[in-house]
Amino acid sequence: MHKKLSARRRFYAAGMKTLMWLSTGLTAALVIFLIVYVLAKGLPNITWKLLSTAPSYLTGEIGILPDILNTIYIVLATIVLVVPLGVGAAIYLTEYAHGRVVAAIEYAAETLSGIPSIIYGLVGMLVCEFLGLPKSLLAGALTLVIMNLPTVMRTTQESLKTVPQSYREGAFGLGAGRWRVIRTVVLPGCVDGVITGCILSVGRILGESAALLFTAGFAHVIFGFFEGLTKSGATLTVALYFYAKEQGEFGVAFAIAAILMLLTLIINFAADLVSAYFRRKKAL
Repeated sequence: MHKKLSARRRFYAAGMKTLMWLSTGLTAALVIFLIVYVLAKGLPNITWKLLSTAPSYLTGEIGILPDILNTIYIVLATIVLVVPLGVGAAIYLTEYAHGRVVAAIEYAAETLSGIPSIIYGLVGMLVCEFLGLPKSLLAGALTLVIMNLPTVMRTTQESLKTVPQSYREGAFGLGAGRWRVIRTVVLPGCVDGVITGCILSVGRILGESAALLFTAGFAHVIFGFFEGLTKSGATLTVALYFYAKEQGEFGVAFAIAAILMLLTLIINFAADLVSAYFRRKKAL
C-alpha cells in the first residue's frame, strides 16, 4: 500500500504544480503577445510597392527590395561556406579524433557560441581592414560563418552520436573502409539532425544585425548575386534598425519585423517537418 502523503507534502506538491502551470502560461502568453503584436502592427504596412522597389532619396520613395536580395545573398553565401566546414569538423571529431583533442575543440566551440555577436562584428571589421577587404556582404558572410560554425558543428556531432555503434561495426565486418562507412552508413542515419541544424542556422543568420553593422554596411542598392557579394549592403535586420532609428519610419520597421517574424515561424515549422519526416522514415 502507498503511504499517504502528509498535508505539508501535498501543499508543497500543489504549490509547485501551480507555479509550473503559471510559468508555462506566462511564457506562452508572452510569445503569443509578441507574435500577434508584431504581425498586427506590421502586416497592414506591407505593400507590393514596398516589397518590389528600391528606396530613392530624390523622390522620397521607400522600398526594401535591395534589403530582401541582400538577405538572400548573405544567407546563401553563409550556408555554402558553413555547412561543409561544420559537418566536416563534426565528422572528424566523432569518427577520427579522440581524447584531449576532442575535448579542447568542443570547449572552444562552446566558448565561441557564448561570445556576443557585436564582438564578432568588431573583430571581423578589424580583420577585413587588415586584409584590405572593404565592407561588403562577403565580409558579413565570413563573419556569420564563424558565428554559426559552432552551431552546425555541435548539432551534427550530436546527430552522429545517435547512430548505433553496431551499424559501424557491421559495415567494418563486411570489409568497408572508414570513409565508406561514414558516407554510406553514418551520414544517412543522421541526415535529419544535419538538415535541422542548417535550418536553425538560417534563422540565426536572418536575425543577425550587430555583426553586420560593422562588416556589411548600410547600402540599399540592387546588384546581382556575385557583384552584390563584393558591395556594401543592408540586410532586413539592418534595414529595420536604419528605418526605425535613423529615419523614424516605424511603419516600415514594423513591416520588416513582420516579414522576419513570418520567416522565423516558417523556418521553425520547416525544421519540425524535416525532423518528423526522417523520424517516420527511420521507423519504417
